[in-house]
Amino acid sequence: AELSESLQALSGRAKSAAAHITTIKNFQDRVNGHCDGLAAEVERQCGELLKAVQEARTRLLHQLHMEREATNKIYRDQSAGCTRRLQQTTALVQFCIEAIKEPDPAAFMQMGPQLIGRVSDLDLTWDKELSSSSIRKSPYIDLDLDHKQQLRTINCFNFVHMKPPGIPEFLAEECTGENNAVLATWSPHPTSRVQGYVLEISDGSGDFKEVHRGPEVTCTVEGLHFNTVYQLRVKSYNSSGVSGYSESVSIRTSATAWFSLDRSLSHPECKLLNGGAGVTCESYEHRTALASVGFSRGRHYWQFTIDSYDANADVVFGVARSNNNKEMMLGNDALGWGMYIDHKRSWFIHGAAHHGRYEGGVAKGSTVGILLDMNHCTLTFYVNDEQQGEVAFSEMSGLMYPAVSVNRNVTVTLHTSLDPPGHSDYDSQSDT
Repeated sequence: AELSESLQALSGRAKSAAAHITTIKNFQDRVNGHCDGLAAEVERQCGELLKAVQEARTRLLHQLHMEREATNKIYRDQSAGCTRRLQQTTALVQFCIEAIKEPDPAAFMQMGPQLIGRVSDLDLTWDKELSSSSIRKSPYIDLDLDHKQQLRTINCFNFVHMKPPGIPEFLAEECTGENNAVLATWSPHPTSRVQGYVLEISDGSGDFKEVHRGPEVTCTVEGLHFNTVYQLRVKSYNSSGVSGYSESVSIRTSATAWFSLDRSLSHPECKLLNGGAGVTCESYEHRTALASVGFSRGRHYWQFTIDSYDANADVVFGVARSNNNKEMMLGNDALGWGMYIDHKRSWFIHGAAHHGRYEGGVAKGSTVGILLDMNHCTLTFYVNDEQQGEVAFSEMSGLMYPAVSVNRNVTVTLHTSLDPPGHSDYDSQSDT
């Protein structure tokens, strides 16, 4: 019984050893397969290097040929010019020698001053041409070739021992905020092989959200809130694992917004001017143009100046969702809020419903201001820095884009990043 028990234990070890041997053999097969794959990768990458060298050789020889032709053409042109000048000079010298032989003094005195002038002019022309900086005086072309750096790189071409990458590092001086977007730039760990990066962002709540994944070392995150400090962190990864997170970097978006009208968010018949700083339209029907930036919180004020205006026209200013109907007047659907105004009066419009008629219109040179206060969820309009009626709309929420509707004979110019007129008690309560 004791012997049987010992044999069972020993038999179990034998089975484990057999399984271990099978695993080792499998590993050998996998090693062979992996090495074959690496050999194929060596062939592929070396083939790419050889192809790049051949292409560089062809390009450099072509560049040298073009430089040779251009330089030789310069010398041929200079030689032809000097030959023409030499022929003119030789002919004048021979003519002057014959003139000196003139036996009649009176005849010589008649032609002598002209010949002296021609000789002097030709002499000055020679001096100017010979001293001209355009004349090439070097037998060499201004090119050289140095392959040492590339050769060192090729000599360092070697296998990399795979392991999880080190922690990347932000380049703080290149991380900036502009408008409602932030630009983050980082560098990899100096001794790591990296296949890609994961960038995460937080608005200060402590929860990070992934906003970028890929091999790039720079990323612009758009559509953020204005006047907000964002925390960003990044990590790197390869086939062996993932690094830890970098130290976070803080980037603040702009306190106020500057923006322009956006071609992709505007009706095709809207003609944007000066890179989106203004808009006009040839259509008799109203066409809507939207700005490049939307707002979901904060307090923002911008103005339109009326550059050209037909008194029979209505101009509509306001805000809209990005997917509003741009074929019709702003405010004629449920996705637009506006004030349409002529030369005498104005109305507020949303969902094709009108309210709030107020006296006081616009003319060429007038300014119309729009105050979108997402802190208090209101939209207010100003004409020539005077508030037009009461608060036009309340309960504003979501992402709102500045918008304008124009038709034929109307041109307006946009002005952004402005302070609203006046300092009422209501204004002083705003959290900008």
